[in-house]
Amino acid sequence: MEQSDLADVLAAVRTFIRNEVVPIEERIDAEDAIPEQVVAACKDMGLYGFAIPEEYGGLGLSMVEEAQLAFELGWTTPALRSLFGTNNGIAGQVLIKGGTDEQRKSWLPRLASGEVTASFGLTEADAGSDPSGLATTARRDGSDWVINGSKRYITNAPVADVIMVFARTNPEAVGNRGISTFLVPAGTPGLSIGPRDHKMGQFGAWTADVYLDDVRVPAEALVGGDAGVDQGFITAAKCLAHGRAHIAALCVGMAGRLVHESVEFAKTREQGGKPIASFQLVQGLIADSVTDHYAGRALVLDVARGYDDGTDTVQGPSAAKYFASEMVGRVADRAVQVHGGAGYIRGVAVERFYRDARLFRIYEGTSQIQQVIIARGALGKAARA
Repeated sequence: MEQSDLADVLAAVRTFIRNEVVPIEERIDAEDAIPEQVVAACKDMGLYGFAIPEEYGGLGLSMVEEAQLAFELGWTTPALRSLFGTNNGIAGQVLIKGGTDEQRKSWLPRLASGEVTASFGLTEADAGSDPSGLATTARRDGSDWVINGSKRYITNAPVADVIMVFARTNPEAVGNRGISTFLVPAGTPGLSIGPRDHKMGQFGAWTADVYLDDVRVPAEALVGGDAGVDQGFITAAKCLAHGRAHIAALCVGMAGRLVHESVEFAKTREQGGKPIASFQLVQGLIADSVTDHYAGRALVLDVARGYDDGTDTVQGPSAAKYFASEMVGRVADRAVQVHGGAGYIRGVAVERFYRDARLFRIYEGTSQIQQVIIARGALGKAARA
């Protein structure tokens, strides 16, 4: 995208978020829902397709460009980005990286426009960051596939029009092998969605369990066609690497908002007749958060460049996600500390962000999984001895 066009997109998103979304953040948190007019505005701005190639109706942002967009999205409740994050991220990338031409042409334009909302059905009760315990199965029955199993904590499942379901197609395979991916449209007989999860934070971003009871899909539902058999984990790994770089950028955006809230509060809150900004221990808390924010932003942009040029599409995204998700937790904690008792009260932004930030260290691969990936990248075969 031309720099001037990118600047226009970022400016429009920044104005929209700060003028339209920030004022209703508490309403979103209290009602656990995003107002329909906000959803419609996101579709109009092309946010449902920012990472989808232009040939399919998306904005086609590079990872460096996407990171800059995520910095803006991170300024407000992460429930906003969750509306369209899966279309662009782990679900949409399944088709971009592993789909057939026909599957891309059929689904990606609808994902980009927001006509269709997609979910990424990988996680199970006993298979989270490590899918080696995946129990959902898909067996061939004539020209169809029959899927049985269940998925847990699936983002957008209550409103999804299609779910990218990962299932074991080779029962003899061990670990991460023998897994394939299927396009399962909502309404397919045997597919059902559990009640919405009641989470610690990120209200307005819906997750739920998914159940598959003899769900029958045609052969063309197999992502990648015949070439996609047993390639599901490879596809998932590629999608998750992209998602990790994006989540890292989102964490940087949230850290920026938390620094802003801390600074503004310290300037106006008085103790002993003077603003607490004059207290050096408060200054130390803010200085640490400003420094963390700088470090996270620099790391994410550097990793995004490596992702775009293909020099590092595994270790870098994991390092960025690991650092940034841990970093925003520290910044959120300090923000609550700067606010004192007020930071522990519902209705104060830093209290909400403190709850929201905790999830970043878990989804798209826990911090511990990122440590393993980073260490194996550095140590090579010695790490598996």
